[in-house]
Amino acid sequence: MYEGEIKKFGDTVYIRGLPTITIRDYVKGQALVNEQPESTSTSLLIDKGHYWSFVSEDLDKIQTDIKSYVAKWSADGAEQMKITIDTNVLSNIPASSNASNIGTTAGRKSASYNLGSATGTPITLTKANILEYIVDCGSVLDEQNINEGERFILMPPRLIGLLKKSDIKDCAMTGDATSAIRTGLVGQIDRFKIYSSNLLKTYSTGTSTCWYCLFGHKEATTFATQLTETKVQDNPDGFGMLHRGLMVYGYKVVNSAALGYLYAKV
Repeated sequence: MYEGEIKKFGDTVYIRGLPTITIRDYVKGQALVNEQPESTSTSLLIDKGHYWSFVSEDLDKIQTDIKSYVAKWSADGAEQMKITIDTNVLSNIPASSNASNIGTTAGRKSASYNLGSATGTPITLTKANILEYIVDCGSVLDEQNINEGERFILMPPRLIGLLKKSDIKDCAMTGDATSAIRTGLVGQIDRFKIYSSNLLKTYSTGTSTCWYCLFGHKEATTFATQLTETKVQDNPDGFGMLHRGLMVYGYKVVNSAALGYLYAKV
């Protein structure tokens, strides 16, 4: 949740966080100590923005057989905006992951999980081992005492395909009514809700592509966006009408302990 209204680029909103409740020792008959929890707030600067702008002319009505073509062009602009924003966010937030949730010695207490190193040693995933590494990502969050609900992991379509070919294709093993091969839905694995994204940060070694497969809990990040400007006006530089839209947004990692990534290739 955030407080404040996004009206323009450069605005600031305030993210309300949950308080941490103090746990105290108890002795029979003692007077209890009461506390008054207070929500903390983190400022989020709306410091990024993208726009679209295109011209429609009367000639377009004659040359196209697409009904409501301006609305469809605008809808495509909105979809391209989504792709651009997602690419920006997913390219930048891996760098804010907690140091104990990444690398070849992940695990805040044990340092015993190899999640791949972005310095040149990615994990090679196969249909035989991909489930094991997803479980390891869950264990890394366990060592940070991260809530088990609302965990997520993002993987590219190539790795989602490996998942569907792994042991989860066997309904007798998973207990599902229908195989993931039949439905195309992976669902949930070891408390992670599985998401497919073609926009994850990548690194090319020349012979293969390595992905930053983000995992964590939704409390790790905050994001706010607003379509602040939409305008239709006469084209000052020629015929027709101008159609424009401006989307502004901001994001921040607010709990790095709840965020990590598996650095992997096929």
